[in-house]
Amino acid sequence: MATKLYVGNLSFNTSEDDLRRTFEPFGSVVSCSLIMDKMTGRSRGFGFVEMASAAEATKAIGELNGKEVDGRALTVNEARPREDRPSGGFGGGGFGGGDRGGRGGRRDRY
Repeated sequence: MATKLYVGNLSFNTSEDDLRRTFEPFGSVVSCSLIMDKMTGRSRGFGFVEMASAAEATKAIGELNGKEVDGRALTVNEARPREDRPSGGFGGGGFGGGDRGGRGGRRDRY
């Protein structure tokens, strides 16, 4: 069964091919993905690698966690399931109601 690994502290210059080549010496890489920023299209500095077996994943963690790649010490560990996050919106409020006054800042006198 495949094991998914989190890979953090990646150089912004690292490509998915670079990431795959880094992990291939430790076993069969099933999939590899860098997480990209939606606004800029740049790497966010982390990604995920899926190894074919738990033994290969353990070997990759042991060899690569803390190893310097492209001038950065990698963080490699088993990926945790994604946590549920609150959906949309801006939370509780604080923007509501209240009379803000009347006539645009200038008082007309009658």
